[in-house]
Amino acid sequence: MQADTVSEPLSPAAPVASPPVALMSRWAIACMCCGLFGVQIVWGLQNVDTSRIFQTLGAELDELPILWIAAPITGLIVQPVIGHLSDRTWGRLGRRRPYLLAGAILAAIALALMPNVHSIWAACVMLWLLTAAINVAMEPFRALVADTVPEEQRTAAFAMQVGFIGVGAVVASILPWLLAHGFGIAGTAPPGVLPPSLRAAFAIGALGLLVSVGITVLTTPERPPGHLAGQARVVVRPAWASTSSASLVRHGAIWMIGGLAIAAVTGFEGYRHELYLIAGLGVILGAGQWATAWSARNGMRPTGLLEIIDDVVHMPAVMRRLAVVQFFTWFGLFAMWIYVVPAVAVNSGGATPSSLAYNTSADWVGVMFAFYNGIAALCAFALPRLVARLGRRETHALCLMIGAAGLMGFALIADPDWLWVPAAGIGIAWASILSAPYAMVSSAVPPARMGVYMGIHNVFLVLPQLVATALLGWIVDRLFDSRPALALVLAAATFVIAAALALTIPDHHRD
Repeated sequence: MQADTVSEPLSPAAPVASPPVALMSRWAIACMCCGLFGVQIVWGLQNVDTSRIFQTLGAELDELPILWIAAPITGLIVQPVIGHLSDRTWGRLGRRRPYLLAGAILAAIALALMPNVHSIWAACVMLWLLTAAINVAMEPFRALVADTVPEEQRTAAFAMQVGFIGVGAVVASILPWLLAHGFGIAGTAPPGVLPPSLRAAFAIGALGLLVSVGITVLTTPERPPGHLAGQARVVVRPAWASTSSASLVRHGAIWMIGGLAIAAVTGFEGYRHELYLIAGLGVILGAGQWATAWSARNGMRPTGLLEIIDDVVHMPAVMRRLAVVQFFTWFGLFAMWIYVVPAVAVNSGGATPSSLAYNTSADWVGVMFAFYNGIAALCAFALPRLVARLGRRETHALCLMIGAAGLMGFALIADPDWLWVPAAGIGIAWASILSAPYAMVSSAVPPARMGVYMGIHNVFLVLPQLVATALLGWIVDRLFDSRPALALVLAAATFVIAAALALTIPDHHRD
């Protein structure tokens, strides 16, 4: 059921009207986006080197997906909660900046510690801490743009974010290789020990995170919440005020039955137990809708987690369609991040994690990741013009198809020297993945709930990673005969599906 639309101020003290938001200079937008340079250094080091860390410490190939599970679960919990809280925060640093700063400090500490652990369980703990902290720092960046930048500049602003993300990822991806080959820091180590070049790269990344986020926090003023309430936007009335409790009970039952069915099939067929996590999410969402219905029947307004669940149930149509597109997109991306190092290493004759060939392949994959992120940074500045010609959804679908071709290239090309060709295709897709969906969401949701809806949107990036974590190990082991390159073929197929579905997204704003 669709929620009613009314004018709703963000706070009781907010003015009824305020002047239009002034256009921002490129320099101001760049300073606001600068912190994502450091955030992406963290993600880049994590994405490229986490499997390397686990395998060096003794993990088997089919164990990698479950060891990665910290990332999707943490993002699933942290991002909507931080978005919800930041929507309701106002202090000396504003709404979003307190979370940017606190998350950056905690992430820098975890990043410096992670490559110095000596056991798999310790690496898992550090991955949980690192992922939680960097999610706290990252989530408010999207909402900060939507809060501060006028509608007509948002596509350009999100593209600017991709530029900083691309540069940060280039630095992160190439750092271990550069330190080993350019500065003479040892790139190999005894079995079970991480190379000094990798440890140094993580320490440099922690410093880069603190400096770049500090620039954003110090140079980007935030407008009081009342300013947002004065914008000429339609705001959605809370669903608890407009939706029948019977509808919530019905939807809740569907989610709970689905979750219980997944749990039953998993137990009966003996599938990997990670699927119980997905089943539990369905049960929780269904129970949350039942609790919301109970609150409505008793005249109470849902708060906290129930309010977030209520917002999920009543997302705008754009977000509903995007959720499906993002599922297939991020399933493919997660498969790439997990298996690209093992795939390239096997193709190059370096299947043993402690071998020189394996470490050389891993460093080369880092260089290719740097290259595709550099391509993404360059393409980001061309995307606004392409969007103006084709539209957001058409541009996004085209970029995803190019990315699918790139993933196939990584699976099929045996000569590592030619991997830059498919890496370029992945970079083009990555530029659109990091900008187009957020521009669509920012134009479709009410300003008063921008933070929580950005967090909810990010949940739909996390859910496919959780599904991938539960299924990929079994798929690669049982169906692909432990050949990691076939996981990249599967990733290409999911990109093609995502491209086709992207054309169904409502696109009322062409800029």
